[in-house]
Amino acid sequence: ILITGGGTGLGKSMGKYFIELGANLVITSRKKDVLDKTAEEFSNYSGDILPLVGDVRNAKEVTQVIQSSLDKFGKIDGLVNNAAGNFISPTENLSSNAFKTVVDIVLNGTFFCTQAAGKVMRKNKGGVILNIVTTYSWTGSGYVVPSACAKAGVLAMTRSLAVEWAKYGIR
Repeated sequence: ILITGGGTGLGKSMGKYFIELGANLVITSRKKDVLDKTAEEFSNYSGDILPLVGDVRNAKEVTQVIQSSLDKFGKIDGLVNNAAGNFISPTENLSSNAFKTVVDIVLNGTFFCTQAAGKVMRKNKGGVILNIVTTYSWTGSGYVVPSACAKAGVLAMTRSLAVEWAKYGIR
């Protein structure tokens, strides 16, 4: 199971549960020290863990993470797109760069990871992709407009790919 944003927070918590259940785990984020610390914390479990530095905003780095995962484990059964970013701010105060940064992490990063892992899963005839969204993906919310826009895009992508990739055994 590959988890983006796997070194802290929700990604780390999910990873801990997966590895407790015996899964092999790939955790990725931009911060090597955080990944190494989490890998050390999980080292007592029976599953293997591979911490990989990679920025989900960069399709080439995502491809490298996928390839390193395959080199170590031979397949990817699950992908958890957990990496996220957000700015709590009145929208009128946001810079264009702030908006772009959140959309690049949440929407583009999720797409890059899903597309790269999906190629592997299609070849292996199955897999599971879990995309993390929030309630405001459906409802919208003030002060989190970049995240709401990006998460709504992730929700639409998830629903679309559920139909498109079902024939490959990908849920």
